[in-house]
Amino acid sequence: MYDDLEVVTAPLTIVQVSNVNGRIITDSSFEGAVLTDGKGLSNWDIFTHKSGKILDGSNGDKAVDHYHLYLEDIDLMENLGVNSFRFSISWARILPKGRFGHVNMAGIDHYNKLIDALLEKGIQPFVTLTHYDIPQELEVRYGAWLRPEIRNDFEHYADVCFKYFGNRVKYWVTLNEPNVMAIRGYRSGIYPPSRCSVSYGNCRKGNSEEEPLIAAHNMILCHAAAVNIYRTRYQEQGGSIGIVMNAVWYEPFSNSTEDKLAAERAQSFYLNWFLDPIIFGKYPEEMHRLLGALLPEFSKNDLEIMSNKLDFIGINHYTSFYSKDCIYSHCQSGAPGVSKSEGYSLRTALRDGALIGESVSLGIMNKLNTSVSYFLNDVKRVEYMSSYLDSLAMAIRKGADVRGYFAWSLLDNFEWISGFTIRFGIYLVDFASLKRTPKLSAAWYKEFIETSRGLQTS
Repeated sequence: MYDDLEVVTAPLTIVQVSNVNGRIITDSSFEGAVLTDGKGLSNWDIFTHKSGKILDGSNGDKAVDHYHLYLEDIDLMENLGVNSFRFSISWARILPKGRFGHVNMAGIDHYNKLIDALLEKGIQPFVTLTHYDIPQELEVRYGAWLRPEIRNDFEHYADVCFKYFGNRVKYWVTLNEPNVMAIRGYRSGIYPPSRCSVSYGNCRKGNSEEEPLIAAHNMILCHAAAVNIYRTRYQEQGGSIGIVMNAVWYEPFSNSTEDKLAAERAQSFYLNWFLDPIIFGKYPEEMHRLLGALLPEFSKNDLEIMSNKLDFIGINHYTSFYSKDCIYSHCQSGAPGVSKSEGYSLRTALRDGALIGESVSLGIMNKLNTSVSYFLNDVKRVEYMSSYLDSLAMAIRKGADVRGYFAWSLLDNFEWISGFTIRFGIYLVDFASLKRTPKLSAAWYKEFIETSRGLQTS
C-alpha cells in the first residue's frame, strides 16, 4: 500500500505505451514562503499552527522553500529528463482575500517566472488551481466550501489564472482530490476546517453525515464554473482542463452478492460521487437510493454549466481495500465506511488476518532508521515504481486510454498532517539546510526515462 503515482486518463484516444514519458508532480506544501511577497494566509497556514493537528508539531511556513529554490529544482527535473511538471498554485498567493481584495501581482510574477523557466528547459507545466489550500478569508467570511458563494470566488480565481498564465499553460486541473477534501475536512475533521460529528472525530462543530455532501456539491459546481469560464473565454488558448481524483480500488470481502454490491457502493460513494455528476449530470443511483433528500440537487442552470464536463481525468492512486456489506450484515459502529453517507460498506485492508497487499510506508522516519544512507537507498520505492509502470504499460497495450503519469514526488516535503515524518521524494531533502540529494529512485527514474526515449526513436 503506497502513496505514490498519479495517472492521467482521458476518454477519447488510445495512446501507445511509447508515448508515455517521465513526469514529476509537487503541490503547494513545497512552496513555503508563507507570507512572502504579499501572500495571504491560507486555511492550512492557520491549521498547521494549531496544537495537535500535525504529527510532529511542524508547519509548512518554510517547507522545502521551492518558492525561492525553484530554479534549482527545475535543474533537477532537467537532469532527470522529465517532460512535464505538475504543480499547484497557492490561491492565497494570487488572491490574498479572494474576490474581496486585490490581485497580488507579486504572486503572478512568481508563477510567470516559474512557468517560463520550465518552458525554457522543455518541461510542460501542468497547473492545479487548488490542492487542499484556500484563502482563510473565505472560511472566515462565509464558511468556504459549505456555502454556494464559494463558486463566485473559485470562478474569479480561475479567471485570473487563465488570464495571466493561459497563453503558456496548456493543461489545467481545477481541483486536486476534492473527495479527500470533503471527507477529511467535513467527515473526519482531520483536515481544515476540522468539522465533524462527535462520534467521527475531535471537532467542536459539524455534521459528518450531511456536510461532506454539501461541500462536495459546491466543489463539483466550482469545477463546472471554472471549466465554463475556460470554454467561454479562454478556449482559444488551445489548452485542456480536467480534474484529479483520489482513487481507491475496492475488492469484495467475499464472493457473496452482498459484498460484491458493497464494493460497487464503496466506489460510488468515493470516486463516482464526483465523476458521475461531472460526466453524466447526476449522482450515482446507489447514493440516491440510500441518501434520498440528504443528497443536494442540481438546478437546471447548474446542469447547463456542467454540460461542459472536462477533457481529462487525473487519478491519484494510493492503495486498495476490501469492502464488506453492512446493510444485511452487522458491522462495528464507527468503523471506516459503515455510515449511511459512506454507503454502509466496511473498508478494511485485512481478510483472514492477511493484508490485501504489501504494507510499506515509504520513508517513514523512526528511531531505528533515520540515517541518510537508509533514506538514499530506497529500494522499495524503485521496486514499486518499476512494477507499477510495467503494469501501467500493460494496461495501455490492452486499450486503457492513459496519456501519461506523474511520479509523486520530486522532493521530500511537508506532507500535510504527517508533517516532515514521511519522505516521499526521489530526492532527499535535509530539512535544516534544504540540500537536495538524489536517492536510488532518482537514478532509476532517470535511466527509465532515457531507456523509454531510446525505444521511441528506434
